[in-house]
Amino acid sequence: MRIYLDNCCFNRPYDDQESEIIALESKAKTQIQYKIKLKKISLTWSFMLDYENSANSSNAKREEIKNWSMISNLIVEPNEEIFKIAEELSELGMKKKDSIHIACAIYGKCEIFITVDKGILKRANQIEKIKILNPIEFLYFLEDES
Repeated sequence: MRIYLDNCCFNRPYDDQESEIIALESKAKTQIQYKIKLKKISLTWSFMLDYENSANSSNAKREEIKNWSMISNLIVEPNEEIFKIAEELSELGMKKKDSIHIACAIYGKCEIFITVDKGILKRANQIEKIKILNPIEFLYFLEDES
């Protein structure tokens, strides 16, 4: 199974863990990464993840997140097809960066796009080309697939 985690997802463990939801999403994201390391799941990386991660104010966080690009099985580079897909997604009301992330996942033939971004999750039903889940939902999905 090929998945794409957006930048919000990679940064979730660094968010304030006082919120139970954030703590649960962080734990779920950690489980997903464990499965990636075991090669039970294939991770796709993109130029958009590099771009957003480069703006991370913490050098340590930026480097730790960047290391996932080396574990990924596919790195999606910019091209016209991605920007065309992103434009279509923007017409659904998606923010430009979010639409590019999703377009990269679609172009990379990912089955699942994983995010904690509430704006994306609210529009998940409008996007037919890829399943969009939060990390907790994804673990339920994996369990159902087993």
